[in-house]
Amino acid sequence: MTKSALAIATALLISGNVQADQSLQTNMKEGKGVIKAFFGDLKGELEKGMKQSGPVDTIASCNIVAPSLAEGHSQMSGWEVGRTSLKLRNQKNSPDAWEEAVLKEFETRKSAGEDPMKLIKAEIVEEEGRKVFRMMKAIPTAEVCTKCHGETIAEPVAAKLDELYPSDKARGYKVGDLRGAFTLKKSM
Repeated sequence: MTKSALAIATALLISGNVQADQSLQTNMKEGKGVIKAFFGDLKGELEKGMKQSGPVDTIASCNIVAPSLAEGHSQMSGWEVGRTSLKLRNQKNSPDAWEEAVLKEFETRKSAGEDPMKLIKAEIVEEEGRKVFRMMKAIPTAEVCTKCHGETIAEPVAAKLDELYPSDKARGYKVGDLRGAFTLKKSM
């Protein structure tokens, strides 16, 4: 290869890497906004339900509201928006292979001392021959979460969970544990 051909190839490689990095950063910024909006609406609905009718009725509401909020945010944003976990309550939220690997990575990073509030992962991957931007942000367990996801759950709450989610594994959490993650996906 001549020096000029090598220089052109190097410039193209660097240019491609810069463009990929810019695309990653742009999508991360947009994705963080999508997660913030989804989380805000979800948190608002849960807080409203807890204040108005307590945890038992909020579980029933959450069973319907959370999936419809994810669908609404997906339609508004053009992203696939959802939540997933290694310990599922709703089997429809099962992680795919990429999500499962990221959830395990988050657990490792948290164990190594990283702040669970800051755990985020984004990358451009290839799926079925097309480029896809994937992003996940950890959901740490807060005190209010333990009413329905904690180590000790009040009997009427546990009974409602058993009724609505017979395969529920999303219990036994302590404050600060990783409850799961928000997950986003968008074709490039």
